[in-house]
Amino acid sequence: MSPEFTRTERSAPARDFTVLLSPTRRSARLARLLATAHLGIWGLPPEAAAQIVAELAANAVEHGRVPGRDFRLRLAAHHDGVLRIEVSDASGERLPRTSSPGCEAEGGRGLLIVEALSDRWGVTSGPAPRKTVWAEIDAAL
Repeated sequence: MSPEFTRTERSAPARDFTVLLSPTRRSARLARLLATAHLGIWGLPPEAAAQIVAELAANAVEHGRVPGRDFRLRLAAHHDGVLRIEVSDASGERLPRTSSPGCEAEGGRGLLIVEALSDRWGVTSGPAPRKTVWAEIDAAL
């Protein structure tokens, strides 16, 4: 499954959590811990979602870091059972590599993990200079 570069619209989520974090490795770890805690509070299984958050947050810190600019984590559990995970950073001109042959050798396997654990994932550009890498998991509720 290749990433989608279009905007997926949904109705307002049943549950929503958003936090801004500094672009550090410690904050990438904190993103995973916060996601695990909120999913637990919401009664959702955290395993796949926490791993997706970890990969996307690590990518935001490693590849999307702009000094002095935070990255944003958003979790949205929708009424239709879809959990949407979004990580936005301030480096909109640096789009993630797709899972093409050789991707692992070029920069790691993080997005291959996201692709394997999610039902859909993609990239949304803007507002400038930001980009959002998102993933969705069906039947989360």
